[in-house]
Amino acid sequence: MLVGGASSRFGSPKALARIDGETFVDRARRILGEECDEVLVVGKAGELPFDVIDDSSDVRAPIAGVVAGLRAAANDVVVFLPVDCPRMTPDVVRRARRRLPRCRRPQTGPLPGAWAKSALPVLERRLANGPLALYRAYEELNVTELAIDPQTARRPSTPQAISRASDLSSSDLWIVCCTSVTLV
Repeated sequence: MLVGGASSRFGSPKALARIDGETFVDRARRILGEECDEVLVVGKAGELPFDVIDDSSDVRAPIAGVVAGLRAAANDVVVFLPVDCPRMTPDVVRRARRRLPRCRRPQTGPLPGAWAKSALPVLERRLANGPLALYRAYEELNVTELAIDPQTARRPSTPQAISRASDLSSSDLWIVCCTSVTLV
């Protein structure tokens, strides 16, 4: 699992926000743990009250977390889940890892998504030289689309929005969780 990000509009770390009595980070761990054999936490060291694998980057962009997660993962396929997607399901995680070329992403954007380690050279080059937007790497990778219910990937932009599904927004915050899975 990768976590990091400023949560500036939210006002506090989204990883610690609660829904149905569970923090977002614990919920993401549970969802990923149901489908994956490894769950990693990667982000900016020292920003949250739990240990993370430091992404070792000054860049605040999702690509930094994806690169760090791919480097740290034991397996060839890594499913990245934004910690602020509390409506994600194990079924989406399972479908994301199937028949993966180099990248599988939903129609809603690059995250949540699955990335193969074979995409690492392209992503490392882009992290070092830009552009940093994950979707810009698609032109160099074999990417397939994963159809999901857009509400599943919606993310709350305020604490009040957590309980109101209609108020969830698709923000560009890069707090993400990842897990690596054996290619199936």
